[in-house]
Amino acid sequence: MKLKINLIILLLIISTCCYAQDWKSYPYSPSGQIEFPLDEGRHTSEPIEWWYSAGHVVGQTSGKNYSFMYTFFYYPQSGFDGFRILNITDDDTGTFFQDVKPVNYTTLSTTSFDIEANVFLGGVEHWRNKEDVSNQPIPFEYELSAAIGTGGLDLEFVTLKRPLILGDDGYLNQGIANYTYYFSQTKNDVTGTLTFNGVTEPVIGTGWIDRQYGDFNPLTGEKYEWFSMQLSNGMDINLWNIFTADRQIPNTQEYKILSAYVDESTQYTISDFEIERLAFNCMPDDAMCYSKQWRLTSITNNLDLTITTLHDNTEVQLPFRFFEGATNITGTVNGNPVTGIGFAELLHDYEDPDITITSPSGGVYETSMPITWDLNNPDDGRPVFYDVEYSIDNQANFTSIVQGLTSPSFLWTNAPISNGDEVWFKIIAYSIDGTLTNTIISSSASSATLALHQIENNHFKLFPNPVGELLTLQLAQNATEGLYEIFDVKGRSVLKSKDFEGSIIEIDTEYLAAGVYYLRVTTNGSRATQKFIKN
Repeated sequence: MKLKINLIILLLIISTCCYAQDWKSYPYSPSGQIEFPLDEGRHTSEPIEWWYSAGHVVGQTSGKNYSFMYTFFYYPQSGFDGFRILNITDDDTGTFFQDVKPVNYTTLSTTSFDIEANVFLGGVEHWRNKEDVSNQPIPFEYELSAAIGTGGLDLEFVTLKRPLILGDDGYLNQGIANYTYYFSQTKNDVTGTLTFNGVTEPVIGTGWIDRQYGDFNPLTGEKYEWFSMQLSNGMDINLWNIFTADRQIPNTQEYKILSAYVDESTQYTISDFEIERLAFNCMPDDAMCYSKQWRLTSITNNLDLTITTLHDNTEVQLPFRFFEGATNITGTVNGNPVTGIGFAELLHDYEDPDITITSPSGGVYETSMPITWDLNNPDDGRPVFYDVEYSIDNQANFTSIVQGLTSPSFLWTNAPISNGDEVWFKIIAYSIDGTLTNTIISSSASSATLALHQIENNHFKLFPNPVGELLTLQLAQNATEGLYEIFDVKGRSVLKSKDFEGSIIEIDTEYLAAGVYYLRVTTNGSRATQKFIKN
């Protein structure tokens, strides 16, 4: 009986192992448009293609933690077939080594993973399948050899998990009008040697492999933030946020892409997630600023993850400037705590807020009208907060009015200023962490008008409110000399009446766009303002 039970257990183990590795042979054809090893090779019909790897390893001599990124690009330019990027970081100190060189490919297989390149001002580098004793490729096992100056990699990769097929079938529409074929090998054992600052030592660790080909071009196309994540619960995530040219992230699957490996039988691609940027970081020359911390949330699997870059300055500067560096991850999945490691590739940069005060800016400051300003460079990745201050002593001192506004308008009630005061306004705009900031002061003083004799509200009615095409202004008493003016929420005058008489005045509002407006009435030297809404 004991022998029978042990045999059953053994069969279950064998069955489980076989199921877990049923993909680990060539050819492997998951459902969709991807086939191995064919699609590990060059696709001659596609204008751009790249083979990407990143990983975290530990030096077996020094005990140091390292991260690396290595990529071959096929993108013919200026007599070269493309270029390759080699980055290595000492994660214990943050010391960063980078090298980008154009290459010409001496081997670039169209049927398998076999790349060899002559590196400009360097040597020969390769990345290919390992081979068995019969010189046949070993499925999902690779060797990479690259060296330049004082840095280099001589590594072997063994893929441990079923490849993640993005978009469920390996094809994605990305950005405004581009496409890409895409798969990831999210978990690889990495062994070999690493050279850093001229010192070579054996390393072991984990790696990530990405393959993309199509016409989505990171060199010339829309900018993005990309993340790979390997979580402690066995889940792996490939995440994209793509920005339009005007720095927006449309809520569509072309701009928001999350692909997840859950286990050997479950993977999915969704756009149902949100990313909040929690902190920013500017490069030493201040030419580029990137996000450095993010909060990822998604209803699917109840994700709530915080992603943080390990270092502030792992920026690649050629062939264009972008940030590429290791990350750590904390948070929860389905309510259970997880940790993780990953990489961030950041092509989208952030600017200081650029603001302009629109009202008041000189002239008269009517205290019943809102203080307004424009944000001239909105960015979906950089929400802006505002503080408002004022000065009545020719800018010698400013006093806070309000802090932490999220909209560019503020109605200052019970303002502690006097009629005729010369008043300046200061707007301070800043990102959530204060790294990105700007301050502007109104260009000239505005003369405060409080109106000594206000029209009582019960003597001044507007109806209907909200209004459609015709707004009625009703005064309690006939006006012998009256004037009204309509302002939008930014203090801009959109309509000024001629002089009127009487107690009931009809105002044509058909041409107004839907929104909030203010109507200011002046009669016999008195003034009052009321808000109305146009449907």
